[in-house]
Amino acid sequence: MSALTTTVAEPPHHPVAIVGAGLGGLVAARVLHVHGVPAVVLEGEAAREARTQGGMLDIHADSGQLALRSAALLEELFGIVHPGGQAMRILDGHATVLREETDDGTGDRPEVDRGQLRDLLLDALPDGTVRWGAKVVRAVADPAQQGRHRVELADGTAFTTDLLVGADGAWSRVRPLLTAARPAYAGVSFVEADLFDADVAHPAESAAVGGGMLFALQGEVGILAHRETDGGLHLYLGHRCAEGWSDTVDWSDPDAARASVLDLVPGWDDALRGLVAHADTPLTPRRIHVLPAGLSWPRVAGVTLLGDAAHLMSPFAGEGANLAMHDGAELALAIVAHPDDVEAGLVAYEEAMFVRGAAAAAESAQSLDLIFSPDSPRGLVEAFAGFDEDAAREVERSVVA
Repeated sequence: MSALTTTVAEPPHHPVAIVGAGLGGLVAARVLHVHGVPAVVLEGEAAREARTQGGMLDIHADSGQLALRSAALLEELFGIVHPGGQAMRILDGHATVLREETDDGTGDRPEVDRGQLRDLLLDALPDGTVRWGAKVVRAVADPAQQGRHRVELADGTAFTTDLLVGADGAWSRVRPLLTAARPAYAGVSFVEADLFDADVAHPAESAAVGGGMLFALQGEVGILAHRETDGGLHLYLGHRCAEGWSDTVDWSDPDAARASVLDLVPGWDDALRGLVAHADTPLTPRRIHVLPAGLSWPRVAGVTLLGDAAHLMSPFAGEGANLAMHDGAELALAIVAHPDDVEAGLVAYEEAMFVRGAAAAAESAQSLDLIFSPDSPRGLVEAFAGFDEDAAREVERSVVA
C-alpha cells in the first residue's frame, strides 16, 4: 500500500507588484505599461468608487507634469484642468486681503480634481491591473529565493513577487522591509469639511474663498480652503496643538464638535467662521504626520518605496502628490532602462529619490513654519513678495542678455 502524500500549491507569482492604487502607484503601473512591462497593483479599498479622493491638486511643471508626460497622459491632463483654479488669496482673520493673485491661464501649476486625475490613470491601465479589495497585511523576504518577497493579504491568500513596490502611504506595510522609521506627529492638526453648491447655498463663504485657493491665517491657526470643480468648497482648519487635542473633542456630536473648533477662531470674520459653522459635512479630524526628513536606507534587493511611503511630509508645500507621481514615473523608467539588471535601476532610482525627497521635505517643513507661526500671515506674505523679486530679477537678466 503506497503512502499518502499531500501536495501544497505554490502561491501565485507576479514579477512586479505595486502596493497601493494612489497616484504614485498608478503612474508607475501606467509608465511600465507604456513600455510593455506588466505589473499588478494591490489596493485594499473594495472598488474605485469606495471613497472620495480628496480635493484639488496643483500639478507642477517640474514633477507631476513630467510624470504624466512619461505616462503619455499630459494632453489628457490639460483636458481636466479647472479654469481659474490657480487663483490665490491670503487673508488675515479679519478677512483683510493681504495678497491676491488671479488665474489668467498662464501659470505652470494647473489645478485638477484629484478624483478625476485618479480616474484618468485607472482608465489608462489594462483591465485587471488593479486588484481591488486586496489589503496587504504583511510582506516578508522569501526564504526560497534571494530578492523575492512573499506578500500576505487580509483574505488569507498570498503571492510572491520579484519586485515589490510600496506605494501604500504613511503607514506602509512594505516600509518595514527597508527601515524601522515610522511617522511622527508634526505638531499641527487639521479639521476637514465641505460646503456644497457654495455660490447659492453659502454666498458669503464663497466670496471669502474666491475662485481658487484661500489662506486665512492668524497666528498659529489657519483656514486653508479651495473651490472645487463641482462648485463646492473644501476646507481644512489647521492649528498647532498637542497630538492628543483631537481626543478632547466629541466628534460624534456635530454641534459640540463645531463649537470646539469655532473656539479656535474667536473674533474672526463671520464668513471665515462660517466655513466651519455652516459646513455641510461632519467635521473630520486629521493629525499631520511626517517621516524624518532625508530618510534613506541601504539597498535591499527586490523592494523599494515611492511617495508617502518613502518620504511622508506635511502638505504645506503642495509637493506630496506631485512627488509621488514623479517617483512612480522615475521608478518605472529606471526599470525599463535596466531590463537585464533591475537592481542597478533601483540603485539609480533610490539615489535620485532620496535627494528630491529630502529637498521637498525641507521645503514642506519651512512652509509649515511660515503658515503656523506666531506672526502669521506675515511670513507667507513676505515669502510671496520674495518670489516676485526673484521673478523681476530674472526678467531683468533676460533683457540684459
